[in-house]
Amino acid sequence: MTSSTDFSACSALVPYGWDEAWAEQFAPYDFEGLLPGRVIRVDRGQCDVVTAGGVVRADTAFVTPHDPLRVVCTGDWVAVDPGGAPRYVRTCLPRRTAFVRSTSSKRSEGQILAANVDHAVVAVSLAVELDLGRIERFLALAWESGAQPVVVLTKADLVPDAMTLSYLVKDIEQAAPAVSVLPVSARLGEGLDVLAAVLSGGTTVLLGQSGAGKSTLANALLGEDIMTVGATRDTDDKGRHTTTTRNLLVLPGGGVVIDTPGLRGVGLWDAGDGVGQAFAEIEELAAQCRFPDCAHETEPGCAVRASLDSGELPQRRLDSYRKLLRENEWILARTDARLRSELRREWKRRGAEGKAAMEAKRGRWH
Repeated sequence: MTSSTDFSACSALVPYGWDEAWAEQFAPYDFEGLLPGRVIRVDRGQCDVVTAGGVVRADTAFVTPHDPLRVVCTGDWVAVDPGGAPRYVRTCLPRRTAFVRSTSSKRSEGQILAANVDHAVVAVSLAVELDLGRIERFLALAWESGAQPVVVLTKADLVPDAMTLSYLVKDIEQAAPAVSVLPVSARLGEGLDVLAAVLSGGTTVLLGQSGAGKSTLANALLGEDIMTVGATRDTDDKGRHTTTTRNLLVLPGGGVVIDTPGLRGVGLWDAGDGVGQAFAEIEELAAQCRFPDCAHETEPGCAVRASLDSGELPQRRLDSYRKLLRENEWILARTDARLRSELRREWKRRGAEGKAAMEAKRGRWH
């Protein structure tokens, strides 16, 4: 009997990322008679799963936990019923990577946007003024996910000249160490071949605000108009939410792409390591400070302050780093009682020190 996880039987899944490692993980479910597949779309408790026999519609009722980070997501590899109506997803295979942000709700929950992603493309429109802080935020989340970030500057044809474009690329490269920054024009087809080569052979998620050109970019990479594209507003060049679900599609040059709805909010979610990678040069400088707990304020022997004074490290960059670290500490404190208690004690200690310092100053004044 031929196993359903043999490559000869599952060759139709190879373009979607199926490999020997996934086949090995699926083996126990193969003995149960279940079919392997990859989730290409999720919608209200139902999902579309591509299997070796084609796309099937399946219910996720059996794998809907209370933890929002464990719900079925676009990009998941799953085991589904071989037949019957309705079909059900019986389990999800362990994820290799996951792109997660915090929700805007007061419950401080995480929301998973895409699973098993190799590249996270941060789409940035050149039709509007660059927001380096937002780009750094996306990069921190991308690094934390385990994927390799790529910054794609869309609508490059709207930049008046090559020199201006070069300056814009350099500005973003300074805010994105160890990240490829690629200007493209979907309208003119410029830069798409380079991007397609970078993304081939893996799973890519497209991220960015509404109007950043994600769906237009996806259509250009796919070679056909599959994703709906809406016009941007003339007043501020912001887009409308034309993409309302996350869809996984096969690229003609190899690999798959997940297009996502525009993200107005990109809150961090347990992204301490991601922040460190997004600001790798500051972390490297901090390791050279005289004191391991240096706050980079007035401490002697501070390598970060020295870099600021020399002009090598921009103040904006350090401010952004500190802002994201504070935000990440806050979201962790809201979800971790122990850490929240520790932070409160630290805040009280600092407050007491500040009060004592003010009392000492008043004593000297009088």
